[in-house]
Amino acid sequence: MRIAKILMAAIWAMSGTSVPADPVSPKLMSEIATARVVILGETHDNGHHHALQARIVAQMAPKAVVWEMLTSEDAGRVNAALIRDPEELARVLQWAESHWPDFSMYLPIFQAAPEARLYGGEVPRAAARNAMRVGPAVAFGADAARYGLTIALPPEEQAARELMQMQAHCGAIPQDMLAGMVGIQRLRDAVLTREVLRALEETGGPVAVITGNGHARRDWGIPVYLDRVQPGLPVLVIGQSEQGEVQGQYDVILDSPAVDRQDPCDAFSTSDQ
Repeated sequence: MRIAKILMAAIWAMSGTSVPADPVSPKLMSEIATARVVILGETHDNGHHHALQARIVAQMAPKAVVWEMLTSEDAGRVNAALIRDPEELARVLQWAESHWPDFSMYLPIFQAAPEARLYGGEVPRAAARNAMRVGPAVAFGADAARYGLTIALPPEEQAARELMQMQAHCGAIPQDMLAGMVGIQRLRDAVLTREVLRALEETGGPVAVITGNGHARRDWGIPVYLDRVQPGLPVLVIGQSEQGEVQGQYDVILDSPAVDRQDPCDAFSTSDQ
C-alpha cells in the first residue's frame, strides 16, 4: 500500500509562521498524470479544500468530472456555455435548494475544466429512503453482486461504520437505523463508482472525482469498488485534512486550516424553558 504523504496547504490563517510549500507541486502533478482516475476528497464546507481541487482539476485537464453533488440528470444539463453564466448554472442545478454548502465554493471547480464532460453520482433522497427499506443491493439493481453489495461487511468494519454514523448524528438516531445508514453509504460509493467507470468508457479519461473524504477513502470508499470491478486501474486517491486531522486511508493527504463552524450537535440540544 502506498504511504500517504502529508502536504501542507499554501494558505494558513494568520498564524505568523512561514508560508509552507505549495501543495500542488510538480511531484504531485506527475503522480496525477500517471492515473486514469483521480479522486479528490474534501470536507464539504472548507473553502481551502475546494480551492485546491479547482487548481488540480485545472492543471490535470480531465476529460470527465464525476460529482457527488450532482445527480446524473443534473450533470446532463451542464455545458460550457452554462458554466460561463454562474447565476444561471446555480439556478439550473437548484443549488440554493440543495443541502450542499454555498455555490461560490464549488463554482471554481466547474470553471477549472469547462469543456470536461460531467457525470453525477448523487443518490437522490427518495432513493436513499428506499435503500433504507430494501437494502443497498436491491436499490442499486443490476450488477449489485459484481460491486460487492450483496456481501456483508466484516463485523469490525460494520461496527466502526455504525459508530461513525452515531457520532455524526450526535447520538440522536435510533440504534436500529444505523445498519441502514451504513447501507446507504455503501450504495452511494457504488453509484459513484459506476459513474466513474461510465465516464472512463465514454471519454477515455482521465477522470476527476469531486467527493467527500468519506467516499474517497481508499480503505472503505470508491477505490474499494474500483479495485473490485476493474482491478489494476491506475487510481490516485487524494484526501484533505484540517489541521492534520482526517479519517481514513489515502495515497496523498493535503492539509489545510480548519474553518470556523457551529457545532452540529447544537441542533440536537435542548435549552431550558
